[in-house]
Amino acid sequence: MSKQVGIIMGSKSDLPIMSEAAKALDELGVNYELTIVSAHRTPRRMIDYAESARQRGIKVIIAGAGGAAHLPGMVASLTSLPVIGVPIKSSNSIDGWDSILSILQMPAGIPVATVALNGAKNAGILAASMVGAYDAKVAENMDNFKKELREKVEETARDVELKGWKDTLED
Repeated sequence: MSKQVGIIMGSKSDLPIMSEAAKALDELGVNYELTIVSAHRTPRRMIDYAESARQRGIKVIIAGAGGAAHLPGMVASLTSLPVIGVPIKSSNSIDGWDSILSILQMPAGIPVATVALNGAKNAGILAASMVGAYDAKVAENMDNFKKELREKVEETARDVELKGWKDTLED
């Protein structure tokens, strides 16, 4: 089966964060590819990646970047596929705000869906939701995932209500 989601990041140092998107997609049964594509160091690679993604079967691109964080926006400018940006707090970051604002404040016509700082897991879940809009099996997996989330919260609520909050904190 072809890859449905592309996960890209500016450097290997982003991999510990971006691997969370891959793990979420694995859990939800979504095929993906993962690679390094730097907007600044390999601009031709970025252009080739973005422009060929649809032909390779990619439906959604997750792009993680830290610091100046140009990768998600530049990729979004090169493709009509949905792009989800993951701002990453890098070693030279201003508490991650530089990455967040670089990805969030896109000009009209070049939207990038943006998740929380280091929020690659949610990016994977959001990408799976997008794929699930037309893939019945992924939609079923997403429905089961959401059901499990509800059940966990309901179980915790019952514990708090039955045991009281003090005893629940000790568990």
